[in-house]
Amino acid sequence: MTKAERWTRYWDRKSATYDAEMGIWDRRLFGDSREWACGQATGEVLEVAVGTGLNLPCYPADVVLTGLDLSAGMLDIARERARGLGREVTLREGSADGMPFADASFDTVVCTFGLCAIPDHVAAVGEMVRVLRPGGRLILVDHVAASPWVVRVMQWLVELASVPLAGEHFRRRPSKEVEARGLPVERRERFKLGLVERLVARKPG
Repeated sequence: MTKAERWTRYWDRKSATYDAEMGIWDRRLFGDSREWACGQATGEVLEVAVGTGLNLPCYPADVVLTGLDLSAGMLDIARERARGLGREVTLREGSADGMPFADASFDTVVCTFGLCAIPDHVAAVGEMVRVLRPGGRLILVDHVAASPWVVRVMQWLVELASVPLAGEHFRRRPSKEVEARGLPVERRERFKLGLVERLVARKPG
């Protein structure tokens, strides 16, 4: 079994407890980040690593929403959530580092707490930019390398177990990949000792 297959199985199993665990982190660490990210989405929207669809209630009613995730287990729960909300969502199973979408397909791309566990996050950011239309908005939120060095050491120690088990990283900085691709960052916030970073960038048009 490859690493990617092992990690996919992990997230399939994790889907049963994911909502409860993320609810704790949302209250203690992430705050209003889901509302912050989804509330800025417009037009045709792609959510990468949509997971169990926790963000679905946070989107404006007038967006056309597509969600992508590698885990079939997560997507099953997202479909149930969408039905319960009466929300039309196209959910696709697929990899973020090789998306099944044409160039310039979306007005907004959103990814919250997903780039930490995508195997090739550099390629994934490149794909997000590729599928954005010129002038489109890229909205990212994630837990990242903390500001204090002592917390970064603790994150490194956690990664010794989390990366082999689930491919989950705690010291990535997606904003650097966005800037490397020449997207101007219109808004950036970091809080909770720098552990949480959220940004809005615009694809040049």
